[in-house]
Amino acid sequence: MGLSAKLAGVTPLLDTDLRLGHRRDHVIALVGPNAGRYPYGTSLLVSGPDETLLIDPSLAVSERGGVPTERVDRMLVSHAHEDHLAGCHVFPNATLHAHHADAPALRSLRGLLDVYGMSPEAEEVFAPQLVDDFHYQPRLDAAGFDDGQTFDLGGGLRVEVVHLPGHTRGHSAFLVEPEGVLFVADVDLSAFGPYYGDHWSDLEDFERSLARVREIEARWYVTFHHKGIVEGHDEFRAQVDAFGAVIGAREARLLSFLDEPRTMDEIVAHRFIYRPGVEIVWVDNVERRSMGMHVARLVRDGGVMEVASGVFRAV
Repeated sequence: MGLSAKLAGVTPLLDTDLRLGHRRDHVIALVGPNAGRYPYGTSLLVSGPDETLLIDPSLAVSERGGVPTERVDRMLVSHAHEDHLAGCHVFPNATLHAHHADAPALRSLRGLLDVYGMSPEAEEVFAPQLVDDFHYQPRLDAAGFDDGQTFDLGGGLRVEVVHLPGHTRGHSAFLVEPEGVLFVADVDLSAFGPYYGDHWSDLEDFERSLARVREIEARWYVTFHHKGIVEGHDEFRAQVDAFGAVIGAREARLLSFLDEPRTMDEIVAHRFIYRPGVEIVWVDNVERRSMGMHVARLVRDGGVMEVASGVFRAV
């Protein structure tokens, strides 16, 4: 069955169920409503003879109450963000794993909020949403994994961790072999571009992760949001390059804006990450953190100077 074919004889769990490759019983992409756009996403179900594993249980998995299999033995979470955890509560008996750097966020609500680094005002709004809308439940038993760690599902089927920090400290991809499927999580290849606006985000880590992931050869690439499934290494590399180019475009716009001396408050108000007019409670925090990393890099590299305390201008 081809990649884009619907499952025959199976009641769809989500809006679209797609099987990957020719071994139809091994890997299923569970694509959420609206092509997996936030708050939904694409989860990956990997079934071997010894174990069934679910990657990034989405909000749609939660709303539908499960996945098309008798059991889920293990869950892997690519990183600690609310939309990637929203279906974890459906499988209380499955073991839960995230990268060691992000695992504390699975163990307590306070740990998850620390990932974002929001203002107290934003936390007051967002914390109830994490519980009520995204069904967050602490998992004290959540275990950590490391880059290169492999989960063996039997019959030669295995899932290998590829650590890709930047989006969060522990953000990771998963390579399913021998199926040739790479789940790249929030390297989502969207026109919005890379997101590095949290306390646990890092601009230059994200750039290094993009350089690493574009060299990994697979047959299929699966994003959590937006693109969903990309076929072929050449096409994936082209889309990674376009995705990463958004970083340079933001920096070029910033340099143009700094033709005149500007404060960080002015940079934040100008909006380089979000569109002008977007006034969600945490947007200022994201703009300040993201563009603050750009400003710091430009100052370090000599493209921008601090002409007065907290006032910056392009050189």
